[in-house]
Amino acid sequence: MSFTTRDAKEIKEKTIVFALSSSKELGEEVCKILGIPLGKCVVNHFSDGEVLVELGESVRGKDVYFIQSTNRPVNDNLMELLVGIDACKRASANSINAVIPYFGYARQDRKAKPRQPITAKLVASMLESAGADHVITMDLHATQIQGYFDIPADDLAVMPLIANYITDNLNINPEEIVIVSPDHGGTVRARRLADRLGAPVAIIDKRRPKPNVAVAMNLLGDVEGKTAIIIDDMVDTAGTLTSGINMLYEKGAKSVIATCTHGVLSGPALERLENSKLEQFIVTNTIDQTANKEKLDKMTVISVAPLAAAAIEALEANESLSTALQNAAKH
Repeated sequence: MSFTTRDAKEIKEKTIVFALSSSKELGEEVCKILGIPLGKCVVNHFSDGEVLVELGESVRGKDVYFIQSTNRPVNDNLMELLVGIDACKRASANSINAVIPYFGYARQDRKAKPRQPITAKLVASMLESAGADHVITMDLHATQIQGYFDIPADDLAVMPLIANYITDNLNINPEEIVIVSPDHGGTVRARRLADRLGAPVAIIDKRRPKPNVAVAMNLLGDVEGKTAIIIDDMVDTAGTLTSGINMLYEKGAKSVIATCTHGVLSGPALERLENSKLEQFIVTNTIDQTANKEKLDKMTVISVAPLAAAAIEALEANESLSTALQNAAKH
């Protein structure tokens, strides 16, 4: 896929993609797909913690796209994005688009207790104040976050890429697959994957006594003699996942595969996954997994670059975003 609806020279002159610290490889891959050079910029972190983003080329009158996930270090990566957006606004860019494959603070989307902040809304407000005209995310932890923006915000579904990988690369009889949601909240996500694969759904009933701690309590559904595929939007410490893996084997699953969009993988996550009976861990590169993949042999990384590239191409051509994403997922 590459820009085909406009003259290539016009695209080169009007569209520019910058990749900041957390998403450099993804940005390079997106630009390779689009057939345009990656924008030149330098990110500096000073000894006192301040961030400076210096653009290495003119953005006057251009449609600018920043690709930056706000994963760990969350605040540094978020600040880079805000500073870069401000630089483009002050340099007279025509439009400024923030492509945020992993949206940090998405789990702080509501007041679960009195006197708690809604930090996801705060981040949305900060992006708007900095000068973003459009935000593109992928598999938001809470879809209502789209409504926190007063500018266009598109959340791209990654599940079709995962479904295609399972269909094309895993040699499993569809009749022997069961899709497992790790909790009640992920039932809709599991159902969508199950519908694409023609498989039944099972749900793990769990309780969470405190943050980052979850205990599997019961299983709704049958996994006896089946390959259980757990699907979630993110894996952080992997406590929920490994607890679910153990339960599925106890309930008679012959093998367990896990997949998620965002591999946060903090704290003991890699060790837990390595020591688990998980057969394969399928994750995307919304968060760069280069270093983690070297430590976890059972990890497979799927690139979301085709989705990001399709979204940029559709926006630049004023075409249907949903149609472009459907076509991108097929390739």
